[in-house]
This record gives sequence, structure tokens and C-alpha cells, in this order.
Amino acid sequence: MDIAMIGTGYVGLVSGTCFAESGNQVTCVDIDQRKIDRLNQGEIPIYEPGLSELVVRNATAGRLQFTTDLTSAVKTARVVYLAVGTPQGDDGSADLSALWSVVDSIAPHITEDVVIVTKSTVPVGTNAGIYERLQEINGKKYHVASNPEFLKEGAAINDFMYPDRVVVGVRDEQVAEVLKELYSPFLRTDKPFLAMSPESAELTKYVANALLATKISFINEMANLCEALSGDINDVRRGIGHDQRIGFAFLFPGVGYGGSCFPKDVRALSSMSKNHNLPPTILDAVDEINHRQKHVLIERIESHFENNLAGKTFALWGLAFKPKTDDIREAPALVMIDRLLEQGAVVRVFDPEAMDNVREIYGDKIQYANRSIDALKGADVLAINTEWDVFRHPDFEEVKAMMSEPLIFDGRNLYDTEQMRKLGFTYYSIGRPAVVNEVPVD
Repeated sequence: MDIAMIGTGYVGLVSGTCFAESGNQVTCVDIDQRKIDRLNQGEIPIYEPGLSELVVRNATAGRLQFTTDLTSAVKTARVVYLAVGTPQGDDGSADLSALWSVVDSIAPHITEDVVIVTKSTVPVGTNAGIYERLQEINGKKYHVASNPEFLKEGAAINDFMYPDRVVVGVRDEQVAEVLKELYSPFLRTDKPFLAMSPESAELTKYVANALLATKISFINEMANLCEALSGDINDVRRGIGHDQRIGFAFLFPGVGYGGSCFPKDVRALSSMSKNHNLPPTILDAVDEINHRQKHVLIERIESHFENNLAGKTFALWGLAFKPKTDDIREAPALVMIDRLLEQGAVVRVFDPEAMDNVREIYGDKIQYANRSIDALKGADVLAINTEWDVFRHPDFEEVKAMMSEPLIFDGRNLYDTEQMRKLGFTYYSIGRPAVVNEVPVD
């Protein structure tokens, strides 16, 4: 099947590449000539495990092309995917200006039998709006479907190839059959193909992300309560997680969620509720809790040093909002860096993938280590913001030897508190009792 994927951001590039991997002819389109040139040279503008190999293989095989020529890509396509960015506007709602620009651009070049599919995360009613806009421009009726994505950064290839479900919003069975055929290679294990109204499909993406964000904010609020009441959130988490109605997914306490989806989608859903005079009480609470949680670790640092951070050296492990990505959008680490710099601290950072993105923001205001251990040289504090696997089992004796004092603030609960006590670290984590520095007794 010939597919045009408009937009080569995270969703568009991953989706287009995976469709090509299943044998389709895919043309990915973007207005950024520099990005297209890089892609044609085999350079991937984002970090996603496994993506580079798939892009190169399918481009070499001739199934995957990259171009700025929207007209030629659309003219031959059976399915046109709209995967452009819908960033958050000032009021929390989604900015659809790029989407409408693409719709206007493709209108003169599409036929009535083409299926136009929104892959971007869009407010409810956008599908109907696209249908009406195309009809106004061309005077014809078009097939417009919704197909929300559920990709996790760091596991996107697997999520696309082996989905939990495929959701499509359609208004007639013919369009559903076209999309079902397209997705059939990925549904061989009898995972469901769920066809519903476009409005329900548009809502599904927002509601899914909002619920996952709610679980994160809930466990973080409970973690803070555990600390206040001398409890241990790990024990509590195990105590509730074995209840099959609750489960363990997204119940790991930390310093809050970030990225391009959860913050934006929670606020967008809140904005939609307000526009219909429905108070988004839970949604606003989820967002507020997450905002506060990003400050929890730095506030403990300030308390430990009695608000005197000037001149002290802080080693930060982890800059991306989560492991296996270079995405730093709304990352908790940035909140910590800003507050440390405001108070005159020296900041030295390390992240396996996100260093270049952070350097674009902070330049020479902070220091950049080539290895995680190098960040610790002479550091007064090690602060952990991202749970990369490389941080899970360091040589703690080397860590102690590199630092000016054995002091760790762990925003992801990577280490066992009893082990930290025996090793002689002062160790603060999330929702667990603090460990006061004790020298092991022989």
C-alpha cells in the first residue's frame, strides 16, 4: 500500500518506518529541508532504540523515502497520514495551526478515494473539522479517519510492531477495512482492532495518557505522605500492587513525569473540559501534583544544606525525562538545574543520550562529563533524576572516592536503603526513610 506520512517528528518517523518494514511503500514528508537531507543520509534526528537500523534498511530497499515535495507524495498515496506537531498553546489547548496548514496544502492534490488519517494528538472534533474543511475547499466528500498512537519513547518500535490494540475512528466500514488491512501484519497475535467513532478515538488517546499520568501523580503524593508518616512507599506499593484491580504499572514514585505527551495531554483534556463547563478537578490536581513533585528533590537538597548551595558542586545523573530517549521536554532535571544555578552552585551533568539537547539550552553555564563517574570528581552531592540502567549498579567505593562526601539524593529510588547505610552513604530517596551516614563497623 502506498502511504504518505506528513511530518517526520517522533510519531511520523517511527510510524512511517514501521509501515515500510511491513512491506508498504512509504514517503515521509517534512518542510524542514535540513532534516530531510539528514534522513536521506541515514542520520536520525531523534534517539530511539532500533530506529536507525530500520530506517537504513527500508530506505536501502526502496520502501522508505524522505522528501519535502508534498504534492508528489500525496498524489500517489492510498492513505495519507497527518503526523504534524500539535504543541500546547498558552491556554493549555492544542495548537492546530500546522495541521490546518497541511490540510489546506493537500486539498488540491487528493482524490475522493484516498483515506486521510490523523495520527497527531488532536482535540475532539478535529476529524469532523478536517472533513468539513476539505469539503469547503473542493466541494467533495472525503474519507477522514482518526488513528491515535500509543508509543512509549524508548520502546516505540516494539509498541508499534506488537501493539496492545489498534484504535481507529471511522464513519464508514470501508475505511475501517482499509486500515485493518494496513495493520494486519501487526495483529497476528489476535490483539484487537477497535473501530469506533472519530470522536471516541480522539478522546481515547487523551484519556489513556491522563489516566497513566494520574497513577504517577497519585503514587508520588502517597510517597510524600509515607515520608511524613515514617512509612516506606516501596512496601506500600507492593501491598497495593498485588491487588489485580490496581497492578504495578506506573506506580513507581519519583520526581514527576515529563516528555511531550503526559503534560500536554493532561492540560489539553482539562482545557476541553473547561470549554464545556465541566470542572476538570482530577486533571488539574494531577498536573499540580506533578509540578510540585519536580521540586521535591531540590527542596530536600536545600534543606540539607540550610539553603546555602553557593559554591557547592552537584553531579547530576540523568537529564532526559525518562530512560532510552534524548527527550528533555519538561524533564525534572531541568527544574533542578535552574534552581541550582540560581543559587550559585556548580553543576556537572551526565546522560547517555540527552547531553547535546541540554547543551543547547545551558551552553557553558554548566559542565558536561564524558562518563557518569567523571561527573563525581570533587562533587558535594550526587543527584539522580533519570533511571538509566547504567546508573543502577555503580562501583560505590569508586563513587565515594570521587566525591568530597558520600551524599546521594536519588529521585528514582534506584538503590536499596540498607545497602546505602552499610556503605556509609547519606542517602535521600522518594517516599522512604532517609539514611544518615554511618561508617560500617568491622
